[in-house]
Amino acid sequence: MIGLVLAAGAGRRLRPYTDAVPKTLVPVDGTTTILDVCLRNLAAVGLDRVVVVVGYARQAVEVLRPTLEQRYGIDLELVVNPHAEDRNNAYSLWTAREHLREGVLLVNGDTVHPPSVEQTLLAAHDPDGARVLLALDTDKELADEEMKVSVDDRGRLARITKLMSPAEATGEYIGVSLIEPGAAEPLTDALRSTWERDPGLYYEDGYQEYADRGRPVRAVSLQPTTWVEVDDHADLARARDVACRC
Repeated sequence: MIGLVLAAGAGRRLRPYTDAVPKTLVPVDGTTTILDVCLRNLAAVGLDRVVVVVGYARQAVEVLRPTLEQRYGIDLELVVNPHAEDRNNAYSLWTAREHLREGVLLVNGDTVHPPSVEQTLLAAHDPDGARVLLALDTDKELADEEMKVSVDDRGRLARITKLMSPAEATGEYIGVSLIEPGAAEPLTDALRSTWERDPGLYYEDGYQEYADRGRPVRAVSLQPTTWVEVDDHADLARARDVACRC
């Protein structure tokens, strides 16, 4: 099992912080960045290899690579998404497809949360399995922008989309998932079909494609958890409060 961080995004709504660095390198606690929080969490659950998908302003991450490896005791590999500015993150995850067969704990590079999220997913993991496990917040009050999830009566993913009515949703996907080794090949094909259909789609749309093909995607409910996805300046203010308590 390795860690995987999707960190290719520009984060234009966070300018001027992201004029010269990607969103993942915006500080949330002194000099601690969002990427620091992601790597710290992955190291905390025993993962010593992490792949980071980079794109916009990738040189800023490349310069920090030796420091981050030493700071967190990890081997850090960078995978370049050459279409970070004109394709969405379904393509970003697809660019890391060669690593999925190892099993990955995937973290969005703009999410600040405690390591208990990773711990919960790993506790539900089957090393020989072919599932995708989604970290689900079932306590948060939902609105239109959230990545909402509904599950069927077997606990499997029925829908994952921002377009769902909050009343139909079981909870919100918080941007952390576990892809078991056996899911690698069929998920890679589902992701390819997704971004080829529309390069603006999310990797969560790839998860939907995977589920629609009869493959197992399960939501793992979290204990009440304080977390934030950092999209704009208001989110950043909340992330700084969350990071101080992680």
